Amino acid sequence: MNIVLGLGTNMGEREENLRQACLLLSQRLGKITAQSAIIETKPMGFDADTDFLNAAIVIRTDKTPLEALAICLDVEQALGRIRTKPHYESRTIDIDILFCDDLIINTPQLCLPHPRIAERSFVLIPLKQIIPDFIHPVLQIPIKDL
Repeated sequence: MNIVLGLGTNMGEREENLRQACLLLSQRLGKITAQSAIIETKPMGFDADTDFLNAAIVIRTDKTPLEALAICLDVEQALGRIRTKPHYESRTIDIDILFCDDLIINTPQLCLPHPRIAERSFVLIPLKQIIPDFIHPVLQIPIKDL
């Protein structure tokens, strides 16, 4: 299965946070087969002193989507992410599962594809670099056209 992840960080050594996240994900989840460039973006949905660095990666894995989610949450915690608010806040690392192949999942634990992909340029710009022709399984539109 190919899992597409969105990565973001705006606390600490941002580039190192992304590097460490990719390292841990490759050790625990599977082989990274594609990686976007890093882009810098303004925080969305809240005010912060530091802008975000964002990227996207594709990982080839034999894990289930829920196993992948648990690994992503473990990696976030290992890199110092502390969730103190029920809404957006600054973070050392954020790892979102955007797609798992073309699966559509809607459970309390996991919603795939990620429901806000089409409204987030900080996700779409990196995705267009690595999977421009991938068709969003719900919207039925290629990523390059979103």
